[in-house]
Amino acid sequence: MARRRPRTPRSPRISRRTAALTAVGVVSLALFAVLVSLQTVVYGTALPLSFILGAALCSAPLLSVRHPRWAIVTFCAAAFALPLLTASDRATAAPWPWSVPALLTFVLFVGVMTFVHGARSGAVSLLIGTLLSLAAPLLRPENVATPATAGSATADLIVTASVAAAMFLVAILLAGRLRVSAELTKEREHSALAESRRALVEERTRIARELHDAIAHSMSVIQVQASTARYRLPDIGDAATSEFESIAATARGSLTEMRRMLGVLRTEDQTAELAPQQSIDDIPALVDTMRRAGMTVGLEITGPVSDTPHAVQIAAFRITQEALSNAVRHAPGAAVTVRVNADSHVVGVRVRNGRASADQAPASGGYGLRGMRERVELLGGRFTAASTADGGWEVAASLPLHESPSSRTISQITEEPL
Repeated sequence: MARRRPRTPRSPRISRRTAALTAVGVVSLALFAVLVSLQTVVYGTALPLSFILGAALCSAPLLSVRHPRWAIVTFCAAAFALPLLTASDRATAAPWPWSVPALLTFVLFVGVMTFVHGARSGAVSLLIGTLLSLAAPLLRPENVATPATAGSATADLIVTASVAAAMFLVAILLAGRLRVSAELTKEREHSALAESRRALVEERTRIARELHDAIAHSMSVIQVQASTARYRLPDIGDAATSEFESIAATARGSLTEMRRMLGVLRTEDQTAELAPQQSIDDIPALVDTMRRAGMTVGLEITGPVSDTPHAVQIAAFRITQEALSNAVRHAPGAAVTVRVNADSHVVGVRVRNGRASADQAPASGGYGLRGMRERVELLGGRFTAASTADGGWEVAASLPLHESPSSRTISQITEEPL
């Protein structure tokens, strides 16, 4: 039986904020439709006044999201005027001074103000709305002239204030819960980030330890043996002595590179003080080293190479170094040409070798070409490596001089040899 593919979680089509605003708008519109009809038919208010004051009252919850002060003014003006425009004979037959739609609008308004702008704004809205509702019985004493009407108005005011106060407390608790949840989510993200950084540091430390204990030790042995060969083997000729000295110099250089790389790996904040890295000006010395090793290397450097950025200088040297090393391993005896050209926009590096003098076994996949490509891509350049028509191999890189977004992290890569 075929296994079902796990469903990828879909991102919500609308945000929670948009959904909440939509819900508040829908509820306000429904309350407006009911309030205008009820205020006109039951309470005897003129339709134009019911429409205008109802719109002001029911739009206040939605307006309070962005303009809380204007919302308070609009709501209070409408809540103050509506009970005063009620017919006296009808006010005693229905809830007054707060009708049911007006009561629900008041509760919604207090809840939105408290949830969005905090407890202080919600308390101000609750207090002002409650005090204004007390003004209606004072300005319209005929509506509370009898004990029955006075008791009905008092009950209406108590219910309205109680429900609005309950909504105030619920909004405070809900906003606090959401705030705590957001803080916990942020704390979990910080903990996960710290854990990933700790794992990265441990892995870098392990790699540095393995490099130091294995490769650095072996390179030290090679350097010591090559340096002492002229004393341990007095019968070797001058040519062999010169070859051993070249091997020792190369081993010392490799140890220096190893120390730099270990310094980067063991530095958590990527700000280790390292020795100056090689640049384009060091390419001639690199070519001379290859020539002493028996390679036929031609070199051509043109343009203002000394004015190029530090990251581009290091990348150009490393690409040349790796390309020459590949030529030594895979095309021994072939002539190699190195060309470095700089202008006001890019630095071009091109290393080309001819056909090998002897057939070589196919090389296993390594990391040299990948590393060169990564260096160039981090600088926002272009990289190609392919065989030539005469059976040789050519490596070409174009390194832009302007800073790209990915080149901000180039210092973390260019400090490490390929």
